Amino acid sequence: MRLEALFEDLESQFEAMQDGDLYGEVADRIRAEVGKITVLDRLRGAVGTVVRVELTQADPVQGTLSRVGKDCLLLEAERYEEWLISDAALTAVHRLGPWAEPAEGAVAAKLGLSHLLRGIARDRSPVTLFCGGTPVTGTIDRVGADFLEIAEHPLDAPRRRTEVYNTRLVPTRALDAVRRR
Repeated sequence: MRLEALFEDLESQFEAMQDGDLYGEVADRIRAEVGKITVLDRLRGAVGTVVRVELTQADPVQGTLSRVGKDCLLLEAERYEEWLISDAALTAVHRLGPWAEPAEGAVAAKLGLSHLLRGIARDRSPVTLFCGGTPVTGTIDRVGADFLEIAEHPLDAPRRRTEVYNTRLVPTRALDAVRRR
C-alpha cells in the first residue's frame, strides 16, 4: 500500500514536471513569435481604428488609421485632413488594440513613402511638410529615389510661377509627415 502511494506521488510529480516543461516551451515559443512582430505589423492590426500618434518634429496627430505601407502610415484626421507619416518619425502610438498583422501580398509589402509621395505629386495637391523646424507649405513637384522637391507657396494660393517663392529639396529620410487637405 505504501509503495502504491509512492508510485502515485512520483507519477503526479512527473506529470507536473511535464506540464511545467510544456508551459515553459509554449511561453518560449510565444516570446520568439512576438519577437518577430514589427511596429508596422502592430499598426496594421489597428487599421480602421482611431489612434493618436506622437512625432519627432510635429505636434501629436489623432485620426483613423487607414493604411500602413512598408515604411509609413496614413491617418485620416478631422477637417478632411490626410497625414502621411514616416515610420522613422514615430515616437509613440496610442490606442492600439492587441492585434498585429503582417503585410498582405507582395505589392502591399513594397508600397511605401516614395510611392505615396509620387501620388500626391501627380495630384498636384497643396501640402504642408513637417521635416524639422518650421512647416513648409506648397506643392510637391517631383519625387526621386530618396528625395522630394517642393515648390513653396501659400496653401491658399494655387501653384503658379508668380506665387512660388522657393523650391526646396528635402531628403526623404528627413521627412516626418505630410499633411494634405
